[in-house]
Amino acid sequence: MDLERVDQIIDKHQGEASSLIQVLLDIQSENHWLPRDALERVGRKLNVPYTRIHHIATFYKAFSLVPKGRHEVHICMGTACHVRGAARVLDTVRDATGIKPGETDLDLKFSLETVNCLGCCALGPVMEINGTTHGNMTPGQTAEVLKQYE
Repeated sequence: MDLERVDQIIDKHQGEASSLIQVLLDIQSENHWLPRDALERVGRKLNVPYTRIHHIATFYKAFSLVPKGRHEVHICMGTACHVRGAARVLDTVRDATGIKPGETDLDLKFSLETVNCLGCCALGPVMEINGTTHGNMTPGQTAEVLKQYE
């Protein structure tokens, strides 16, 4: 990530150490992950030790210290989704992308994660891509939705 852009994000938050999490969220949102050089720059500019920043970045699931794909796919594996076929939806995504939960494809197109609940149990099984919820998924519908993101 361009360090000048990191400086702009920090400046947007008036360089306040109290805005550390929001700065990290903004970097994550733009870059899809938190590179070490960006975290070190944030630490210097906000006068926060790198160890504290690293602790925060590893504590919150919203942050990633490894590159993520442009399209983040979340498959709900909660009870309602599970009994309605979430495992088949997950298998379809794995077959289509070639990745397992917790992985990102080599083209940085897709990252795949399973979650315990997306909060829309009546729509199960549910797949979320980049924050857009796709409900009542079948394996065939799953493959079609993924094609929209290629």
